[in-house]
Amino acid sequence: MSEETGHLQLEALLSDALRPIEPPEDLVSRVESTLTAITEQAAAELSSWAEELSEGEREALRDPRNWVRPVAAVAVGTVAGGALVLVGMRRRRRPTGLRATAENVLKTVRPD
Repeated sequence: MSEETGHLQLEALLSDALRPIEPPEDLVSRVESTLTAITEQAAAELSSWAEELSEGEREALRDPRNWVRPVAAVAVGTVAGGALVLVGMRRRRRPTGLRATAENVLKTVRPD
């Protein structure tokens, strides 16, 4: 009997641990605003860096070792912009499959 009880407790613990957790409602807007801020900051950094260059520094850009700052700004801006596009596309996508069917059934059973 104790082995059976231990098995049931283990199952209960596993079902509690593996229960899906819904993300906070404002998560998408927070991620979107953060990615927008990162993209804008990377563009501003690249713009300010280009404006600060003197003639001697422009000549020094022929050396690839001096490309770190602009390459980093372009990379960060590109990644953040791409992630922003993906978040926007996912946000506009309608759920399909089993989850959408379950949500529709719940809506018809429990009207808001």
